[in-house]
Amino acid sequence: MSGPKFDRATTRINPLLSVNDLHVGFRQDGKIVDAVSHVRFDLGRGETLGLVGESGSGKSVTALSILQLLPYPTAFHRASDIVFDDENLSLSTPQRLQQIRGNEISMIFQEPMSSLNPLHSIDKQLTEVIQLHRNVSTIAARHEVQQLLARVGIDNPQERIKALPHELSGGQRQRVMIAMALANRPKLLIADEPSTALDVTIQKQILDLLRELQKETNMAILLITHDLGVVRKMADRVCIMHDGKIVESGTRQQIFEDPQAQYTKKLLAAEPTGTPPAPKTGETLVEANNLKVWFSVKGGLLRRTYGHIKAVDDISLNIVRGTTLGVVGESGSGKTTLGRAILGLQKANGKALVDGTNIISAGSAKRRAMRRHMQIVFQDPYGALSPRLPVGEIISEGLRLHEPGLPASQIEERVADMMEEVELDPTFSTRYPHEFSGGQRQRISIARALILQPEFLVLDEPTSALDRLVQAQIIDLLLKLQQDKNLTYLFISHDLKVIRAVSYEVMVMQYGRCVERGPVEQIFTAPKTDYTRNLLEAALDG
Repeated sequence: MSGPKFDRATTRINPLLSVNDLHVGFRQDGKIVDAVSHVRFDLGRGETLGLVGESGSGKSVTALSILQLLPYPTAFHRASDIVFDDENLSLSTPQRLQQIRGNEISMIFQEPMSSLNPLHSIDKQLTEVIQLHRNVSTIAARHEVQQLLARVGIDNPQERIKALPHELSGGQRQRVMIAMALANRPKLLIADEPSTALDVTIQKQILDLLRELQKETNMAILLITHDLGVVRKMADRVCIMHDGKIVESGTRQQIFEDPQAQYTKKLLAAEPTGTPPAPKTGETLVEANNLKVWFSVKGGLLRRTYGHIKAVDDISLNIVRGTTLGVVGESGSGKTTLGRAILGLQKANGKALVDGTNIISAGSAKRRAMRRHMQIVFQDPYGALSPRLPVGEIISEGLRLHEPGLPASQIEERVADMMEEVELDPTFSTRYPHEFSGGQRQRISIARALILQPEFLVLDEPTSALDRLVQAQIIDLLLKLQQDKNLTYLFISHDLKVIRAVSYEVMVMQYGRCVERGPVEQIFTAPKTDYTRNLLEAALDG
């Protein structure tokens, strides 16, 4: 049996989970592609094992194999044993696996929007999980759901329980997924990037909650993440994955203080760094004055308005041409709504000016013409790209819309040039989004935004779903493009290390309002408000 070259893990006596020589392959175009090979590890009761590596290393495939959730028969297992609580899951029937899933073993998935049913309320989905495995009444299950939502940091759970998934922010959806996974107090929790979409303060709360429940129930946690800060806080032992294999394993202290594998050293050294450009002129490109986005709250038989959710509440700002304003704050603080309002993608009151034009009061023709001067890069590169179009067509979509008379040869040439600028091979233009890694898909999104040569970009969590190595590459790319093209960015993120690397100025938001704003070093070294200090402490702790 083959294992990692640097294996300092100790063998557990009667472990809760034992994965022995796991091999997973995929059938693609008549060929067999190995995704995972020679993977072995064990996990004791009450223990946390961190499974770490960059995108495409095989972490999620390994986790999905435990519960046999891969797309069979495209995926297949070669001879391997997965033993859970003295039961070989590799030999279990589908009916037995159904009993185990969500009850004895729960899983928090990476993308909550694709994991939650968009047609059912949070109430229905969580009560269903409880009632499927336990004989409790709907009233008792609903009461338990409200307690769970409150415990994972959902404000006003009595109201939020009625919401559909799209009515929640990304961080709130992730918290719902965590509540769902913990509903039946499983023996093993598989957490696949559980804190990717969460802001730093909520992330700390969720990690503390997981540790608390782990102590209460002796639950084991298999933690899959690219966030080394989370691993350092949570894991007892760590396995480093690369190209489908575990290249190093050991205790948390061994991995972080005395790494042996070259890949591990490279992973630990990757930090978001950069020097954000100072303004070349004092000219303001983007300005907002008394910007408000309020959503009506209606109720009763006549659906009368009885209140408002103030997503953006009287925000004023300006961004100097060629610089970056970083916007930080907890999930639901209004960061994304602010960016969408400035671009005219969200109905708002007040003024939002880009190069002197008020996008809010502009007519439809003027607004359409302005679109080419301002673009957005979304948080989830996979969800933002059409799975039915090759990337060449995706990148050129805006070009064909705004320059309809452009010959096909010029479109192809400009797509090829743009792909080279974002460091993608132009010969990949005929491939589809699913054939690319997360980092490559984000480069495609950036190319699509930049092909119209805009002046202003809203970057909405563009690196949050990326592993540390790829994150650093994307930050370097964005800074290089900004320097070369004198681009102006509104950079939204909950990752304060990223914000520090890219921002000239920082604005801190809470409950739709600006609580503090100033030069990046002033905010990080001498914050004026308790809220900002708490954000910084949660982000930079450990």
